[in-house]
Amino acid sequence: MALPPKTVAISNDHKNKNRTRWFREWHARDIFHIILILTVHALCLYAPSNFNWNAFRVAGLLSFSTGLFGMTLSYHRNLSHRSFKLPKYLEYLFAYFGLQALQGHPIFWVSTHRYHHKFADTDHDPHSPIKGFVFSHIWWLFSYANVLHKNGYYKNVEDLNRQNYYRLLQKTYLLHVCLLPALLYIFGGFPFVVWGMGVRTVLVYHGTFIMNSVCHIWGHQAWNTGDLSKNNWVVALINFGEGWHNNHHAFEFSARLGLEWWQIDPAWYIIKSLEHVGLATNVKLPSKTHKQKMSFENGLKI
Repeated sequence: MALPPKTVAISNDHKNKNRTRWFREWHARDIFHIILILTVHALCLYAPSNFNWNAFRVAGLLSFSTGLFGMTLSYHRNLSHRSFKLPKYLEYLFAYFGLQALQGHPIFWVSTHRYHHKFADTDHDPHSPIKGFVFSHIWWLFSYANVLHKNGYYKNVEDLNRQNYYRLLQKTYLLHVCLLPALLYIFGGFPFVVWGMGVRTVLVYHGTFIMNSVCHIWGHQAWNTGDLSKNNWVVALINFGEGWHNNHHAFEFSARLGLEWWQIDPAWYIIKSLEHVGLATNVKLPSKTHKQKMSFENGLKI
């Protein structure tokens, strides 16, 4: 028996939605991210049988250089928000550390993050938990064509596009992704690759990813930002102070995320040290007026 036309329409619509989700057109970047993320996670399976103290130390060194100096100081606070300035040689060095976190070249990462702040927790947010925890944590990386590219990517990073260095990293990104594991293998064999590329990368990955997922679901809102951002002290301990995420969304220009004395913020301590020796300049902090405008008691924001 043939179905009524209305029922057929609903059925076809349901099929189209499933096809859009599971059988959509995949962008080359999506495939690259899937292969990369599966590879580094698979390497972790070999960690127990390939443990040695030198490999462990390499993983620790790379975790701090790519996670703290690369992602937190460079990609996030320096390049995305321009919360402080560095001499170009130091800016470029820290940005290269960020490149080796394997989360994309600076132009891609900064553009994504700026769109996140512009459209926080709306349909245009590249990675909001309003589309599900898994989506915000990792699945968004596999949705470049359908989710990210519609925002007009790279139009918001003209400051980086004007610099030859960042355009070079964009064009040669794959080369750098392959360079580090090759060097690790030369100097320490397979254990260095397992711990330096597998364990280290996975730790830094999820240390960054929980900012998009956990810190937009669980925690405390100290400021009236109009989005779902939360301060989460556990994440702050894990991720060099980045867990004071509601503070960050309230004052995204601020070099300091742990605004209270008890809010531990290791990245801020590094920036303050660099400022003390004259390497970090134009360090931005929220004023008392900024804080008054963003307080819940003020009532200026909904």
